[in-house]
Order: sequence, then structure tokens, then C-alpha cells
Amino acid sequence: MIKLMINVVRKPEMTHQEFSIYWREQHGPLVKSVPEFTRHIRKYVQCHPVLGRNPLGAGDIFDGVAELWFDNVQAMENAFSEPRYLEIVRPDELKFADLPKCVSLITEEVAMI
Repeated sequence: MIKLMINVVRKPEMTHQEFSIYWREQHGPLVKSVPEFTRHIRKYVQCHPVLGRNPLGAGDIFDGVAELWFDNVQAMENAFSEPRYLEIVRPDELKFADLPKCVSLITEEVAMI
């Protein structure tokens, strides 16, 4: 299993609160409403920061982290090439995320504790 981690940056015209509310209350439910996309996903988690609590000092760079688990890289590629993702989900991402500033990483988890 692989995990796609996306460090999300909000649109500059949005406050942290506006971003968080939109991502949680609009985008999340929209993603869940597109079965052609979600059938490829094992798990989808939004990580919203606890503002003012960044022990490593890098918390002002990103506004949240999206985590999406897939069986493999091919399943991830299939998900993001789905026509309904491109038609519905992708345009919504452009409403709240500054995509050129977002950073993503495809990972395999190695549990330590």
C-alpha cells in the first residue's frame, strides 16, 4: 500500500479559518460524492493544523496535509485520471488550494512505534 501526502497551501485571499471550513465542509464531502474517484482510494484523511502549535517551527508554510492511501501507484494514477475527478474534484481544488505552492510525496509507511 502507498500513501500520497499533499502539503496544502491555501489561496492567498483566504484566511486559515475560511480555508479550513471550505476544505472540511465543502471539498471533503464533494470528494466522497464521486464514486468513480473514491473507488480507487483506501483511505482519505484531512489533517488540519492546531494553530500556534508547531514544535518544529515549520507550521506557517502549509495550511494542512491531505493523506490518501492506495493499493499501489497504478491505483493512484487511475484515480487522478478518472474523468469525473477531472470534471468535478479538480476544479474544486482550484477554489481553495494554491496548487503551485502545494508539495506532494508518494510514500510507503514504515512503522517505528
